Amino acid sequence: MGPLVGAIDEGTSSARFLLFKAGTAEVVASHQEELAQIHPKEGWVEQDPMEILRIVESCIENTIDKLISLGGCVDDIVSVGITNQRESTVLWDRITGKPLYNSIVWLDVRTSSTVDILLDKVPNKTRNKNYLKPLCGLPLSPYFSGVKIKWLQENIPEIKKSMAAGTCMFGTIDSWLIWNLTGGIEGGVHVTDVTNASRTMLMNIDNLKWDPVLINFFDIPSSILPQIRSSSEVYGSISYGSLKGVKIAGCLGDQQSALVGQQCLNRSQAKATYGTGCFLLYNTGPIKVSSAHGLLTTVAYKFGPDTPAVYALEGSVAIAGAAVNWLRDNLTVLPSFGDAQEIAEKAETIETGEVYFVPAFSGLYAPYWQQEARGVIVGISEDTEACHIVRATLEAVCYQTRDILEAMNNDYGSTLSILQVDGGMTANPLLMQMQADLAGVTVQKPTMAESTALGAAMVAGAAVGHWDLEKTLNIPSVKWTSQFTENERDIRYAKWKMAVERAMGWDMSV
Repeated sequence: MGPLVGAIDEGTSSARFLLFKAGTAEVVASHQEELAQIHPKEGWVEQDPMEILRIVESCIENTIDKLISLGGCVDDIVSVGITNQRESTVLWDRITGKPLYNSIVWLDVRTSSTVDILLDKVPNKTRNKNYLKPLCGLPLSPYFSGVKIKWLQENIPEIKKSMAAGTCMFGTIDSWLIWNLTGGIEGGVHVTDVTNASRTMLMNIDNLKWDPVLINFFDIPSSILPQIRSSSEVYGSISYGSLKGVKIAGCLGDQQSALVGQQCLNRSQAKATYGTGCFLLYNTGPIKVSSAHGLLTTVAYKFGPDTPAVYALEGSVAIAGAAVNWLRDNLTVLPSFGDAQEIAEKAETIETGEVYFVPAFSGLYAPYWQQEARGVIVGISEDTEACHIVRATLEAVCYQTRDILEAMNNDYGSTLSILQVDGGMTANPLLMQMQADLAGVTVQKPTMAESTALGAAMVAGAAVGHWDLEKTLNIPSVKWTSQFTENERDIRYAKWKMAVERAMGWDMSV
């Protein structure tokens, strides 16, 4: 069946391992398992790094078993790439190899108080959240890894002690996995790639190196940091299990990996991934665009040590699929996630006015960056039914996406005509039609759903000479075009903005 390229896709809610035929989007075998989340307090989200590692190992072994049952051979696998949930932070001890605390997940908000303390360090007492943005491309926010490291340093005595002893290691999930898979305490490689490093607030967005000014601002030891490498090169070889000896040769944060897998490799192409949150990346080529409208400047990818980095503007929506889960688990108005379309469609036949839902459970991300915002539902009348709340939840995903598209258009000066989409929520065609209607763009979804894993496979295959990144993969797609007039779209969007205003500044204790 070879040559084959493997992809470890470690997300927030599940991990999977897939084997692609090199140079194609064909998946030969795969296995997926769910990941547990831990919620010690309201707004706190953690995961057990050891469980993440065990489940990744299980996914690999189960996929290999499937490959062999199909008549395939492990020797056909030429390399493996990794794509991962970004910003989620792990600190572990280099002597014992054990985590010093659970991983703090990207959407955790416990570090709001840490941000407040860090804002006091901004010169001239301006408390400007964008003070570090010229260096790292990011605003001060609970979202990013540097703030999470600071919280761990200040609140977990074992970590403070390990940092003082020089045995503490930091990594986003990619670093944790690569270190363990390549040997751990017996010679594991401590690396990350430029895309994950660009989410820490510690890497200089221009020279792609750890920045002494940023490290000094957070006051953390530089000894904990992994080496920054490109997204497509050999980092080391897997040291155990069925894949022993296979090279790990690619690494991309999950949203950047989806951009690559969607083949948005030219300037002005964009993709949106609809999962737990929703993430839009807009390829700006080798030009680093600084946003004046609340977006992030991030590294899109770097295809090898000697190639220039490509940048992107990014908009992040914290709550997308998570809001549908909330309807199911907290309000119990949905039997299952997959029932959202059928129930939302009922709202079209019942006249009750318009309901708007701003799911700011833990504040609002781009383009608002308001951690004090909280969720609101407005426009309710005595005739409002559960179906209207469900429909408003789906529309909220689309309106938040339009917020980001508007900011991207303003920053980059050109209007996007086609939005490439992927992620679990794209299985809902009503949501995709809503997105086209409410944003006024053509929405295009590949029939091959594994865009994120495909991106990791592409860069890992390219690093060992088994994937031509300049060759376009012909993947069939489905399209949705807007059925709204511009006037209808703008009236609805204006009401959404009114709802957002009502969500602002709600939790003044933050």
